[in-house]
Amino acid sequence: MSPADSAVVTTLPLVPPVGATRLPLRGVVCPRCARVVREELEQQGLTVLQVGLGGADVVPPVQGMPDAQLLQAVLGPIGFDLLEDPRDQVVEQIKALVLELVHYTPAEQWPLLNTSVYLSERLGRDYSYLSHLFSTRQGLTIEKYLIRQKVERAKELLSYQDDSVAEVARQLGYRSPAHLTNQFKQVTGMTPTEFQRLDPGHRHRSGLQQVS
Repeated sequence: MSPADSAVVTTLPLVPPVGATRLPLRGVVCPRCARVVREELEQQGLTVLQVGLGGADVVPPVQGMPDAQLLQAVLGPIGFDLLEDPRDQVVEQIKALVLELVHYTPAEQWPLLNTSVYLSERLGRDYSYLSHLFSTRQGLTIEKYLIRQKVERAKELLSYQDDSVAEVARQLGYRSPAHLTNQFKQVTGMTPTEFQRLDPGHRHRSGLQQVS
């Protein structure tokens, strides 16, 4: 995500507005993604109420909702998948909430957060169910996914803001810079300081949707 895409984009409410249809989508991870999805859906005659992490809430035209295959044919080639399996929809909701936590949560709120409680309360489901489903569908735990997203966010801060390792650790809720350094090295094979010393062209970062 570039600085131009760093504006806040949030997860959708658990329940769509009255009269709206929820389109669960994979790939909506930034403001630019949301704009593209909105434009494409409006071209299909849909009234778009909101687009956020994980999907869009729309009101269909008088003639009814376009066929799911048509929507997938429109959205698929530009990087967005319409999720029809309820299990995939829940997994995408988990991912969206993790993205919201890591990329859009103010630093001062991190010490107050318990990730498992947060996810369980936001999704209205037992965390053991969410954890098992996510691990089964994704091949890694929610905890590891969270760590990898935090490392990507650390890369972003280290690249664009030239923050110190200590400041990045604070912003991401780490107990200490050493804790961030250990996780960063486990994921990337280098320390945050070594990453900062790389030429900008060699600072590899994954797209938010590519993190797994």
